[in-house]
Formats: sequence, structure tokens, C-alpha cells
Amino acid sequence: MNVLARLEPETTVFLMCDIQTRFRNSVHEFDAMVSTAAKMLAFAPILEIPVIATEQNPRALGPTVPELDLSPLGDLHLGTFPKTLFSMAIPPVLDALHARNTKAVVLFGIEAHVCVAQTALDLLSEGFAVHVLADGVSSANAQETPVALARLCQAGATVTTSEAAVFELMADSARPHFKAFSAAIKATQPSTRTALNALMPRSAL
Repeated sequence: MNVLARLEPETTVFLMCDIQTRFRNSVHEFDAMVSTAAKMLAFAPILEIPVIATEQNPRALGPTVPELDLSPLGDLHLGTFPKTLFSMAIPPVLDALHARNTKAVVLFGIEAHVCVAQTALDLLSEGFAVHVLADGVSSANAQETPVALARLCQAGATVTTSEAAVFELMADSARPHFKAFSAAIKATQPSTRTALNALMPRSAL
């Protein structure tokens, strides 16, 4: 198992799991979860982090929601891959990860106890360090998420937040892109607060 403690931009990939139109009305606090995903896509070019997305059976469940347009990422968008397996650990995703010498992934999307959990477990078994965003995952039933995150912690994943992850990847305020990073932090503060309150209520901490 990979025990990489810190995220480093050169060896990290963002994984966006199955945030599709059909789930909009069935997943707990869907819009808050989408706002966190949008935040991570906004920070990807600033931090120069590649992004991989998947869609679960898109013929039946629809495409990725339009709010999460990956085209502005250009070459940082390594692909959006359809799947029937619940886990994102399908051959084209694994090939893309290995091609970039990836050591760690930052994982967000749905559902926390199904596709996200199985992805995390599979990637841990492949030797990747897995960081799951507690303010970036959800399930149809809200009670499933904390149970899934606790299980993933026990399995060796790191449960973190979007804010903690991007600051860890930035690491140094002397880096050239810090001005853009700081502006993005300020711009996303309201949605970050909303997502934390919706997906990580104090009563659950």
C-alpha cells in the first residue's frame, strides 16, 4: 500500500466519479457536491493537475452535468470514460494514471458508498495513495457517506477536504501561480462554506 503522506502536484491526478444528470434529483445535497467538483476543476489548471472523469452507463444515466465542463482544461483533461463497473479502476483510467507516473489521486463524486468506495479500495490495492474529499462526495441516502468514509480510512485512504487538498498542492506562497490561487480561494469561499455545511454538518463531526 502506498503511504504517501502529502499530495504533490507533479504526481497527483484528480478523479471525478460519475457526476451525471440522472442523479441530480436522487443524491443528497447534489448541488453542494457539484460545487465542490467545480471548485476542483477551477483549481486544476492553476495547480497544473490532470483530471480524469467517468460516467456510469451514460446511455441510461446521462452525461456529466453541464456545470462541470472539462473542455477548458485542454490537455489536462485526460479523458472522460464510460463504464459499467462501479469502480473507476477500469483499464483506460489505470493506463492514464500509470502513463503519468501517478502516485496519488484526489477522488470526488458519487456515490460515496458504491462507486467512490470501490474506486478507492481498488486504487489502494494498486498502490496509489487515495485522498477522498469529504465535502465532494455524497450518496442517495446521507447516512451512507460517513460510514463509507470511515471504512475507507480504515482501509488506508486519506479523508480530507477540498480546501485542505488544494492548499497542500500549492504548498508555497512563493510559487508563481499563488496570485491566481489566492484569487480562486476567495472566489470559492461561499460555495466551499455551503458544501461543508451541507455535506459535513457539525453534528456529524
